[in-house]
Amino acid sequence: MFLVVPDPAHGLVAAPESSLALTPDSERLLSIEGFAWNGEIEAFTRQCDNIPAAVDRTSALLRELGHYVLASWTPLPHAKAT
Repeated sequence: MFLVVPDPAHGLVAAPESSLALTPDSERLLSIEGFAWNGEIEAFTRQCDNIPAAVDRTSALLRELGHYVLASWTPLPHAKAT
């Protein structure tokens, strides 16, 4: 399973649920789509201009490979330091 969501700090994020969710085809697809692995957040990220269309496209491509995808056009809130 992948989470595809915009993030103000990282652009578009495609986060696998675990390393088991990654396949050679999904890694190749994300690379072709301009994503790079971000070890800090353990997800693929890329900068993009049109977030809703980019979320839809990335989600559809991952689904075509057989992945379950949770997607949101709204950025997830960041945890605030206390």
